[in-house]
Amino acid sequence: MAGIFLVRADGSPFAEAALAEARAQFALHGFAGGGEAALPGWHLLHRPYVHGGPETVLARGDDLAAVAGTFVFDGLMGRAALEALLDHATPPALDWSRIGGQFALLLRKNGRTFLFSDYFAAFQLFHDGEHRVFSTSFLAAAKALPRLSFDPQGVYEFAFNVVPIGDDTILADLKTLSPRRMVELTPDGVMLHTIDKPLPGAASRTSVAERLPRHVERLQSIVGAHVRAFGDRVNCPLSGGLDSRLLLASLRAAGSKPYIYVYGDPGDADVDIALAIGEAEGFAVDYVDKGRPAPDPDAFPALVEANFHDLDALPTYGNIFDEGGYGDARQARHAGGRLAASGGCGEIFRDFFFLADRPTSPIAVARTFFARFAPGDATAAFDPDAFLARIGDKIAEAIDAPSRDRKVPRALIEQVYPRVRCRALFGREIGVEARLGAYLMPFLDHQLVAEAMTLPMRLKHAGRFEAMLLNAIDPALARHMSAYGHDFAGPPNRRHLFEEWSSRIRPSWLRARTYAIRRKLGPMGDEHGGLLEPDYMRRVIDLDFPAMRRFFNIDAITDSGMWRRIACLEYLAAHLGSRMAG
Repeated sequence: MAGIFLVRADGSPFAEAALAEARAQFALHGFAGGGEAALPGWHLLHRPYVHGGPETVLARGDDLAAVAGTFVFDGLMGRAALEALLDHATPPALDWSRIGGQFALLLRKNGRTFLFSDYFAAFQLFHDGEHRVFSTSFLAAAKALPRLSFDPQGVYEFAFNVVPIGDDTILADLKTLSPRRMVELTPDGVMLHTIDKPLPGAASRTSVAERLPRHVERLQSIVGAHVRAFGDRVNCPLSGGLDSRLLLASLRAAGSKPYIYVYGDPGDADVDIALAIGEAEGFAVDYVDKGRPAPDPDAFPALVEANFHDLDALPTYGNIFDEGGYGDARQARHAGGRLAASGGCGEIFRDFFFLADRPTSPIAVARTFFARFAPGDATAAFDPDAFLARIGDKIAEAIDAPSRDRKVPRALIEQVYPRVRCRALFGREIGVEARLGAYLMPFLDHQLVAEAMTLPMRLKHAGRFEAMLLNAIDPALARHMSAYGHDFAGPPNRRHLFEEWSSRIRPSWLRARTYAIRRKLGPMGDEHGGLLEPDYMRRVIDLDFPAMRRFFNIDAITDSGMWRRIACLEYLAAHLGSRMAG
């Protein structure tokens, strides 16, 4: 199943209206088929993958297992995984060493019903404040509620940093289920159970020779489970970087011959390197240009509306305004029920934040990495210190730090990447992709993340260890040139090392101001583009921005990526209409 919606079955008009909205929204998402089930005190809607894939629902008498996303149990997928889950799992206690993937899962067993998500809650499960509604669709959850209001913190996080982090959304009325909560659905409401999900809090002194076999075994165990289920029916990207190459190496080592593709413009380093690797190694690499001719402006509203429902309103980077190429590529990745694979989150093996290797505080991470705004972007409603303090609090909570201001070991700060950054950024991607079909993101598997959290920082710099891992699995792929200017069969070159070092030595006060300084130098943009010209945009939003103008000084924003995300929020506000509080 690629979609779940649950509502309290109390016979109220609210419940009936919520179900009607969810059925309609699921149809707009492209779902067909599926079913509904009455549970004690609750009503369940479930839908299968749009393009097909492993079985996602299993009923056995009064017991039921229903999953949205990609679920692995004991190395099994589909019906076999659900059967093993019903046989061996007894929530609220779960043996997470047997569980993998990114998913939301409803499990009814022995007369009790539970709802939970994957280890990092990357697969987003939305709920209202009263726990009357749970939904894998943001739009279905929002439309189930009669009254909504924007959450300023979530709005600013989306506009400035691409996605809200923690349990927040852009709406005050909706949250995402915490990774540390399991919901028990009772006839009278919910009970919340706390789940302990530890990660190693310190680097180990294990030698590289001892580390490599453990990492290889863990990665191949994860990928192997998917290859056993899909064989060669896997779509895998390849680029000039390290993560996609390691992903491909793992698939090849597991016995799969996937369809391999590269995105980009002709002449891009990613395209040239991927094609050269394929030619040298004797496998085909399909070059996919996601660009499309600009549509007639009058056709733009229908295209944006389709993108809006396809992407569940708020995709990463907010691009519902493109020509349709991203949507076409996403559909193609899952066509025929194939497995789509992603190298996302590969930076568990690398130094993502480029911070000095010494203790630091959650608030320092917030100021260094999340201060992506310039003076004048926001109205007086925005308090930059309070904004960053709230992010610091969420980081501290995620990694079990004493407070946002207390320094913690650098190894603990490394957990911010999987627990905060990956959960938020890749969570939106995973939810959208997994509606269409199964999705493999092995570098976010909690057991592989746990291994990576024991790496000392020196092995993360310039991808040293990740390159060793690639070379151990597939030396043929490792020996080819990369976009970094060196291959992965040996150590990184001086240029790569210098580029990372120059970022790490910048003082935190300067890094906190880097974005604002860059804005002073002139207009900015990003690679996500969109048809943002007035002749297009005036057809889909009110360019006076009546909903967002109370949060932003629209005319001062010269970052087209930020402007696009704010426009996405404006479109959402108009779509939700009278539900939105003034």
